[in-house]
Amino acid sequence: MSATPATVSAAVRPRSIQLAHDLFELTKPKVQSLLLLTTVTSMYVAGLPSLSLVVLTVLGGYMCAGAAGAVNHWYDRDIDIQMSRTADRPIPSGRVSPALALGWGAFLLTASMLLLGLTVNWLTAALSMAGFVWYVFVYTMWLKRTTPQNIVWGGAAGAFPAMAGWSAVQGNITVTSVALFAIVFLWTPPHFWALSLLMKDEYAKVNVPMLPVVRGEDVTRNWISISTVVLVASSLVPYFTEDMGGRYLSTALILGAVFIIGSELLRRHPSRQLALRVYLFSLLYLALLFGGMVCDLRL
Repeated sequence: MSATPATVSAAVRPRSIQLAHDLFELTKPKVQSLLLLTTVTSMYVAGLPSLSLVVLTVLGGYMCAGAAGAVNHWYDRDIDIQMSRTADRPIPSGRVSPALALGWGAFLLTASMLLLGLTVNWLTAALSMAGFVWYVFVYTMWLKRTTPQNIVWGGAAGAFPAMAGWSAVQGNITVTSVALFAIVFLWTPPHFWALSLLMKDEYAKVNVPMLPVVRGEDVTRNWISISTVVLVASSLVPYFTEDMGGRYLSTALILGAVFIIGSELLRRHPSRQLALRVYLFSLLYLALLFGGMVCDLRL
């Protein structure tokens, strides 16, 4: 069996550098980038935070979400080793022991709670902890392997950073912060279902009951289309509650129209290429939508 580029790269790195790289990888930095974007933009929706507050909130949020990622790696190591997409992760590849990964997660969680609680506020620390608990215990350990609705409810974990960003500035929970939470929560199903269409065979191989595995691809595409409409409708709420103005409304309508059209094209003309495009656009959609909120309020 030929070595993968990641395996070859790992082989030529000094051990200390490789270990640092693997510990960083356990925090799931690619996934975190979008979470941190919603955190920062939510902070600027809430007010005009100082640079130091933004840095502390982002650092604490990264460590907390990174702790969840490390525990997820630890728990899913039995199925990760069976899928080509995940077989070269630090634990299944043997570069990091399960005990070290779990200890790393515990350290990051403890450090993040102390940092957020002592330098930002304890509400932000509690909301970040809620995201950790939801991702690790509700999604990873309970829902992921038991129900095709796993991502519908498990996706709430990714919505907590938006509320945490708001609370870091305002120190409270308001209708606006709940609306930010709801948008990310409702964005998760169409985003992840599009990805699951691409990864269907690998999920089936390890008996993870993602929607296309259990209910089929046609049903999944139908739900992507339906859930996208619900998401776009929810994105208009901040305008009608007068939290956002006309510039945000235009942004939400244009992005929403593109998302709905893409989802409907995927439903009517199924293909892996369209599924990939919908998945990639969903990432851009959330980034631009939250960016549009900041532009509407602060520019």
